Amino acid sequence: MDSRSREATGFQESAPYDPRIDLRTDFVMVYGLDDTTADRIARWREAGYRVHLMTGISWGHYQDYLDGRWDGTDHWSDAQTDADGRPILHGESADIPYLVPTIGFTEYLIEKLGPIIDLDLDGLHLEEPEFWARGGYAESFQREWLGYYGEPWQPPHSSVEAHYRSGQLMQHLLTRSLDRVTTVLRDRALQRGRDLRCYVPTHSLLNYTQWQIVSPESRLRELPAVHGAIAQVWTGTSRTPNVYAGRHAERTFETAFLEYGIAQDLTRGTDRTLWFLHDPIEDHPGRTWEDYRANYHRTLVASLLHPGVDRFEVTPWPRRVFTGRYLRDGSAERVPIPVDYATSYLITMQSLRDLDQPEPAAADGPRIGVPLSDTAMFQRWLPGSGAGEKYDGLQGAPSAASRRLLDFSAFYGLALPPLFDGQRVVPVQLERLLDDPAALDDHDLIVLSYEFQKPRLPVINEILAGWVRRGGALLYVGDGSDPYHGIRSWWTGRYPTPGHHLAETLGVDHETEEPVPIGAGWVRFLGADPAGFTDSPEAAETLVAALRELSEAAGQMWRSGDWLSVRRGPYLIGAVLSEATEPTALNGRYLDLLDPALPVITERSVSPGGVVWLRDLDHEPRPGQLLASAGRVRDHEIDGTRIGYVCEAPAGIGVITALRVTEPPAEVLVDGNESTDWDHDATAGVLRIRHSGRPAGTAVQVNPRS
Repeated sequence: MDSRSREATGFQESAPYDPRIDLRTDFVMVYGLDDTTADRIARWREAGYRVHLMTGISWGHYQDYLDGRWDGTDHWSDAQTDADGRPILHGESADIPYLVPTIGFTEYLIEKLGPIIDLDLDGLHLEEPEFWARGGYAESFQREWLGYYGEPWQPPHSSVEAHYRSGQLMQHLLTRSLDRVTTVLRDRALQRGRDLRCYVPTHSLLNYTQWQIVSPESRLRELPAVHGAIAQVWTGTSRTPNVYAGRHAERTFETAFLEYGIAQDLTRGTDRTLWFLHDPIEDHPGRTWEDYRANYHRTLVASLLHPGVDRFEVTPWPRRVFTGRYLRDGSAERVPIPVDYATSYLITMQSLRDLDQPEPAAADGPRIGVPLSDTAMFQRWLPGSGAGEKYDGLQGAPSAASRRLLDFSAFYGLALPPLFDGQRVVPVQLERLLDDPAALDDHDLIVLSYEFQKPRLPVINEILAGWVRRGGALLYVGDGSDPYHGIRSWWTGRYPTPGHHLAETLGVDHETEEPVPIGAGWVRFLGADPAGFTDSPEAAETLVAALRELSEAAGQMWRSGDWLSVRRGPYLIGAVLSEATEPTALNGRYLDLLDPALPVITERSVSPGGVVWLRDLDHEPRPGQLLASAGRVRDHEIDGTRIGYVCEAPAGIGVITALRVTEPPAEVLVDGNESTDWDHDATAGVLRIRHSGRPAGTAVQVNPRS
């Protein structure tokens, strides 16, 4: 049944309906509040979509609030402000600042959003609750500090404690605002007999931390009127450089793999909904079509290697993908999307609807978790590194003094060495341990440090200790050099670091660096700066050796490699890590879903940095089976060897559909007319049919030979 109720795929768009960007997903998120919103919603609904609304929660066209038209009071004092007194503006705008989520701004948002209740939406998305870590200088923020802490405001860059407390307050204010907006709007909707579901599209905790932005992240799990999230991971976030083996470089696939991994914990262990975002383009307009597609494939495959998520935002802004103009390699001319690229993108977008597959079998080797806490967002400044430089991945090299901090090497020093050794490394939201008893059940080995983050409560260490005693293996890395160990918190005055409390809870000596059995598990403390493991190949190998030793002590098999893969039903999804030195050979009978021609392949050599998404032709074959299409196929009927279906696709797109057909057909009819634009692979039993796209649908009939 071709049902949109599961909302498996969607996109966001601020433009009016346009048949060229009618992607035929399950839902559309109409973007922005203005005089055209109601008309845009109505038109997309007429096209058959479930309709949501999306708007910014921290920035937007809220000039009536800023200039006083809303309540007669100027509110530019609510603009997030840096140490030089400058408002922090969104993008290239001159009058759209990021805002401090004060009570006044929150009430304004409720009033602004109130009329949407009558639009009978299927969902409301309040995107990107963001507070730049350098932005704690606004007058309103200083007032909120006094109200929250009961003491006078301190400049966030006057001490590490002031910076940490600034981050805590920023997260509190964002969470408070989201809680009130979603709760009030949902209550008003329920009073009118409507069930308004609210979602929060947000970057990953890993990206926000590296880009020096504070956001609610784990606190979203506490908000009763928030029904889920969109994990905003894409090329623009994942190509942010990091350091491995002493080399500073973009590692789009590996970074995306880690980003999608931590983003799962926005909802994992709950009944809430999570969509993974993909973007065939990115916010940087100066790259080439070839660059966009290669990195899209890397982020796409990185997301699919996490089989716990099977819903997707297939693109933001399809207008810029399918009607935009960008460069080609070797040319200075901007051109529309190449025909085969458009077809290729639509094949993957439609195939994403088929990933609600049984959970795959566990891979060999230890399942490694790297805990990451919200508190890492509060530690994005060190004395001597200035008052915070803007860094969102689009800038050039920052000052040498802040390079290691901005590269977030303390985290990547723990995550990249085992990942590049071929192990499945998935970050874990540390605060998830507080509300989900099963948070660590999917991990055999944890590598943890409190040198760039802190446990919010001592019970986190007690939960970790209990997990070790039940059979887990824990490597703690830390040399105690982080100045944030000295802030006022639950461990200060009693323990030098929260790592010492963890050791006491486990009943081991913090200074002992040998593996120690604890109950059914193992623990080891390694006195080192985690960022140091990024410095050289030898440093990376030191960490891998320590993890391997601990894993083997715990009875886990450790196999080094450079290939990550997963099978999701009929799909084989895999990647060769970018630091690999040899290709990986694949054999079998597959349809290549990343190739717009949908070729059948029987062998493939995947180069270092290469990715694949293949459909296994030997997996549960059925006559007439739909294998892949660049359009949304409905009314698929098989009558003996006669096949019929309707294929919906954006206007003018070159559509290809692959079916399992053993014998070549007598004829193929497209909208009742005989077509010659098809081919049949007799060896593989695959029929490919091509036609131009129409959102309303193209009727196709395949008639057998008599």
